Amino acid sequence: MKLLTQNTVRGFGLTALGLFAGLAEAHTGHGTSGISEGLAHPFGADHLLAMVAVGIWSVSALPANKAWWGPATFMLSLVISATLGAAGFSVPYLEQMVSLSVVLFGAMLVLSRQKMPVVVGLGLVALAASLHGLAHGVEAPETRFSAYAAGFLATTIVLHFGGVAIGLGIRKALAEKVTWVVTSLGTLCSGAGLYLFSQL
Repeated sequence: MKLLTQNTVRGFGLTALGLFAGLAEAHTGHGTSGISEGLAHPFGADHLLAMVAVGIWSVSALPANKAWWGPATFMLSLVISATLGAAGFSVPYLEQMVSLSVVLFGAMLVLSRQKMPVVVGLGLVALAASLHGLAHGVEAPETRFSAYAAGFLATTIVLHFGGVAIGLGIRKALAEKVTWVVTSLGTLCSGAGLYLFSQL
């Protein structure tokens, strides 16, 4: 088996800190008073897993020249829904649905080699991202929302890039086993989402 590429190592490095933070606390425990809280908010386990999964899925399922569409779609939906959440809009059972979105992303990884239509995949990404954005928005500070938003968007970009780097590394270093590896990661992601759901 080939050694992991630098892309994979970098991807794990980008997400390792977030993983430790995410396992330590869910996002509901954070204070929300500015950019530092915004930076920390996506490190809840549900947000972290979803954003990294989007990066891996984008590399695995989308055409090479369109791999950036997944993170871009997630970010756009995140910004819009976070703004709505900060304005007071929400939906029932939001936390539960955020956890189930992790299950969804895991399933998308499992099915990433099945040639899902791009519009369907991106639609699911947008739908799930809107739930994560609402969760960010409803916990936003009453003031300094712009700083808070800049913080969680910056972290989201890093986590997406981490997922993309992991996906590229897997594809390059484990080309013959890429389907098995991505399927295994998807199964683990869905299992983690179900566990998070069971804790609510």
